[in-house]
Amino acid sequence: MSRVRLWSFLILLPFVAGISAGAWLEKSRLIGTGKLAGPPGQEGAGRDKAITVYASTPQAVDEATLFAFDNLSIPFHRNLYLTMHPAQKDPGNPVLRREKGKPDESRAQYLGTVLRHEGKFKMWYIASDDESFESHKNRTISGFRLAYAESQDGIRWTKPNLGLVDYRGTRNNNLVLVEPSPLDVIAAVSVLYEPDDPDPSRRFKMMAATPAEKTGSTSVPLYSGDGLHWRLAIGGKPISKREGKWMANRIPVDRLPLGEFLEQGGLYKWNGMYHIAGQQHTPWIWLPDGQPCGRVMAIFRSSDFVHWSDTKSLGFVRYGYRSVPVNEGEESHEPASIWNRGNVLLGTFGLFHGSPGGAFHPLDLGLLLSNDGNHFREALPDFALVPRGQAGSWDSLGILQGQGFENVEDRTYVWYGGWDNDVTRPDVHAEIGLVTLRRDGFGSLSPKNPSAPAAFVTCPLKVNGAGRIWINGEGLSQDAGLRVELLDETERPLAEYSGESSTVLRQAGLRVPVSWKHKTQISGLRTAFRIRVSFEGEQRHATRLYAVYVTQ
Repeated sequence: MSRVRLWSFLILLPFVAGISAGAWLEKSRLIGTGKLAGPPGQEGAGRDKAITVYASTPQAVDEATLFAFDNLSIPFHRNLYLTMHPAQKDPGNPVLRREKGKPDESRAQYLGTVLRHEGKFKMWYIASDDESFESHKNRTISGFRLAYAESQDGIRWTKPNLGLVDYRGTRNNNLVLVEPSPLDVIAAVSVLYEPDDPDPSRRFKMMAATPAEKTGSTSVPLYSGDGLHWRLAIGGKPISKREGKWMANRIPVDRLPLGEFLEQGGLYKWNGMYHIAGQQHTPWIWLPDGQPCGRVMAIFRSSDFVHWSDTKSLGFVRYGYRSVPVNEGEESHEPASIWNRGNVLLGTFGLFHGSPGGAFHPLDLGLLLSNDGNHFREALPDFALVPRGQAGSWDSLGILQGQGFENVEDRTYVWYGGWDNDVTRPDVHAEIGLVTLRRDGFGSLSPKNPSAPAAFVTCPLKVNGAGRIWINGEGLSQDAGLRVELLDETERPLAEYSGESSTVLRQAGLRVPVSWKHKTQISGLRTAFRIRVSFEGEQRHATRLYAVYVTQ
């Protein structure tokens, strides 16, 4: 979205330790979302983590996930190629629809958040009514509100009557309370839940996009104890003010936590610091050589969630991007909404397709990853995890990301927003959809030449105590197997886990345990090790390896 066009803001077998497959899936889900372990600073942060991953900056976690497409966690290949797998749209899409006469009659706009909490899925999104269309005739930003929905399965959603906010003479609606009023949440809301915060009233944290003095748009921090009653964390109150052509309720310049224009994409915690990521363009940011640019990724940091850095990282620029004016190139739209997997961050962002003089700027949804929290990359340039829909469909011209990712039994769920018009226009209708894919099945490695040996070696890892290795793969059989061996940090085989002591894994599944001839777990290793996985058998070319997991 462009500051120049301000309206765009509005937009497996029995487990050895007696753990059943269902129990593992639930435990793994909790680890991945921070309910058991999570990233540093979230639940469980006070105890030692079991696994340390040395892909970039060392990350100590309760479970390490080495994705097939993570070329820092799995840096060394022989005769392997990567396939990225687009997600599948739910046949019932959109799963959350706008409703006539309701606050979201114009847009049920994502760029929001989905979390699992208290046994249900909870969603925060932007509700926009017909007033938001009409207000643009007078160059006024209004009609955008923060709304809430919930679901038992992530597919069928309800909009509960919260009774908190007056709307057209009634409180019978799903609007959450945001104070002080009027605080317009115009584009994006990113929510974290931190159950270990000593202040119960601050366990929900949100960064929200809102109009601001001098910068046009910015992000502000809010706290909540229940996710429904929110208060601004920086003090002060918005002021009604026209800047340029636009009237809006703006955060005063002396209260801005970020002194710059930013259109946010996501919020995450990494190495004890909060990070807010989003898009900037010149004059707020430029390419490393000083050349002007369109939408690129900028990341700011905070130690306390209220006071944010005056420095930033240039987190991502699209592959092959060159200096061109805003809207005229292949840009990065609001990068990125983040899934924190402990040792690696996954992110979704808009693949913005611009062209010189073009009237339309369609969006697909791309995938990023990072091992250091500051610099992101694509596994394959321009890969569309979620392509836009066909002409005339509800998601035909814009796919919007949000901070909603969950592993649900054998599938990975990702929620997204769809627009039926161009991202730079105000007359857009928006609703929310769901895509799914094989659990952690974003990408896979397979042998390229069927007749040649194939293998990979991981980055170093270290286990605090005993550990286990698990494989997420398919295509395994009596004629296609995986030999998993351990090496020391300098890649010398460890006798108890390599060569004649190793066995060949021939069972496909989401989470298949690795064992050796005399061991079912890793024990007694006081130093770091690497994992070597060799693809074997006459049908090894049919194997797809999606991920390696290392746990205690």
